[in-house]
Amino acid sequence: MHRMRKKEEKHHMILGIAVAAILLTAILVLSVRIQEVTVSGSSRYSAKQVEELLFSGRLGKNSAIAYVKDRFQPHRQIPFVEDYKIVFHGPFKAEVIIYDKSIVGYVSYMSSYMYFDREGIVVESSGSKLAGIPWITGMDLGRVVLYQPLPVKDSRIFEEVLNLTQQLSLYQISVDQIRFNAYNQPTLTIGQMEVPLGDTGNIDGKLSVLNDILKDQPQLKDIRGTLELSEYNETNDRAGITFKRK
Repeated sequence: MHRMRKKEEKHHMILGIAVAAILLTAILVLSVRIQEVTVSGSSRYSAKQVEELLFSGRLGKNSAIAYVKDRFQPHRQIPFVEDYKIVFHGPFKAEVIIYDKSIVGYVSYMSSYMYFDREGIVVESSGSKLAGIPWITGMDLGRVVLYQPLPVKDSRIFEEVLNLTQQLSLYQISVDQIRFNAYNQPTLTIGQMEVPLGDTGNIDGKLSVLNDILKDQPQLKDIRGTLELSEYNETNDRAGITFKRK
């Protein structure tokens, strides 16, 4: 009897030690927090915004919980972000790599702004305008649906849109608006300045000249006026180029 009681006491002691060890381990694990978060790849969110989005809440920065959530739960959906990757550099530091959605323009549809990518797919809907992305107007649209191709009734004008936005990106020209007229001829709005391009057959040459002008005279975009490039002739560098104040 005495021997049995001693065995039970020993068993309880071992169990108590095990429970205490588990509790101590749990306390230590839950007390380890990420101290530093670095963010790269995002052109639309600051590092602080990304940190608040991905590591929010009382236990949001707990290293173990953050690791388990990242590995075994679906990634959070963030507007204008295709996906992200979290790299843990030990228990105290995390690196977030953002992969932005490829957006070339947006259209206004039923009080929302519908953003589309290089393939013409509508990838995002928002109630606000995104800086650095051109607003496309003058296209005849059908019903716009998220994650579907932009429903343009004239496929030729959409080819012009994609070609133009890609060329603008190549020259790193930031445009606020691209407006097409009844003849599918685009006019760019850059700050206070409008730039009619006319026929887009020589679009590369016109944008090359526009790029040179903006580099030489960046103040033009702050002046309310029209920089006329529609009559630009490649055989004469400055033929047909005029600027008129409004």
